[in-house]
Amino acid sequence: MSKYEYLSGFGNSFESEAIKGALPIGQNTPQKCPMNLFAEQLSGNAFTVPRHTQQRSWLYRTRPSVCHSPLVPYNNATLLVDVNRLNPDPNQLRWKPFPIPDQQHDFVEGLITIAGAGHPSVRHGIAIHIYTANKDMSSKCLYNSDGDFLIVPQQGTLNIQTEFGYLEVKSGEICVIQRGMCFSVGVPDGPSRGYILEIFGSHFRLPDLGPIGANGLANPRDFLTPVAAFDQDSLPEGQKYTKINKFLGKLFTAQQDFTPYNVVAWHGNYAPYKYDLALFCAVNSVTYDHLDPSIFTVLTAPTNEPGVAAADFVIFPPRWLVQEKTFRPPYYHRNCMSEFMGLIRGVYEAKKEGFLPGGGSLHSCMTPHGPDAETFNAATNAELKPVKIPDVALAFMFESSLILGISDYAKANFIDDDYWKCWQDLKDAFTSKQP
Repeated sequence: MSKYEYLSGFGNSFESEAIKGALPIGQNTPQKCPMNLFAEQLSGNAFTVPRHTQQRSWLYRTRPSVCHSPLVPYNNATLLVDVNRLNPDPNQLRWKPFPIPDQQHDFVEGLITIAGAGHPSVRHGIAIHIYTANKDMSSKCLYNSDGDFLIVPQQGTLNIQTEFGYLEVKSGEICVIQRGMCFSVGVPDGPSRGYILEIFGSHFRLPDLGPIGANGLANPRDFLTPVAAFDQDSLPEGQKYTKINKFLGKLFTAQQDFTPYNVVAWHGNYAPYKYDLALFCAVNSVTYDHLDPSIFTVLTAPTNEPGVAAADFVIFPPRWLVQEKTFRPPYYHRNCMSEFMGLIRGVYEAKKEGFLPGGGSLHSCMTPHGPDAETFNAATNAELKPVKIPDVALAFMFESSLILGISDYAKANFIDDDYWKCWQDLKDAFTSKQP
């Protein structure tokens, strides 16, 4: 049997046993747990939030997580979530593909902060990171006290071991590892790269569908959570396991003499999950006009203001364009939101050149943006027959109500200095003559 087995559903209260009988029946903390396991609760919310928003899981493990040495600083110069050290830049920004360094490095060592706002200390804000890796995390795990990671592989499959079980996440899929969950990343395809959206406040949830109805966009049944699995072999005598903690934007490390993947059974609704973006059921106009990109929202992390997101994860998937009398590419826009875009594969419909897989762009609050001159000229003269955005194309957007600053690294590396020029051939063709 494959180690990649899953439970289906979004936000469900699951239960899973690697060994039958490991879960206690009818209570969470018996005087003695089955199989002499330790009961440990992992809380994703305050105890007193409304019940329909409560997220927590009970883990039954061979030793509790508290058995480790004191945490000490662990340096990573390119990981930064300090708003006071981020640079304001209202320009249209585009990055060339971030290279994967030749030197051996794992997922944690390859984390690079691009942009962010807010701070984890007040549980409000986001950060956008790039990751690269060309070796597995060996005898090492990461857990994040600051928030949730939404991971978007662009190149290479990720084999992710978590306390809850195993996730295999391919390019074209995403996964969410929530606050506090230990995980380790393997790279079976070798050099790998992708994007991370980190949220410091609320958790991701499915967007409301409103008049769309009960079905469409990302359907709950297509989200997959791993079944319980644990390392049955003990560490060799004298070998230590390294735990890395992301805390207030910095990394700390501790040692322990056992694997953190010792959860024999668990139950609850606070768990990691993955989703295949090919299963997204897109909706769009079938008459006229280009609708707002919110129709392509996969997951949203709300703020306390109704309808306003700290972060939305939006995709631009393969789909049919059929609108009549319409300029079909994205419209020119000045947005109160911040828009970071990445390209997983193919070509993005509004930028045929220069926007490449593994790169990115940022259009900040009220920074004008839109199709380049070549796209505008082609679309205004195109025959309006049904057109399929090809299956090889997949772009995405991290959209936020927050105004993002740029890290020193992102400001100094791989910037496309000529990005602004793609709009300069848009000419004034105004005429007062009516058609």
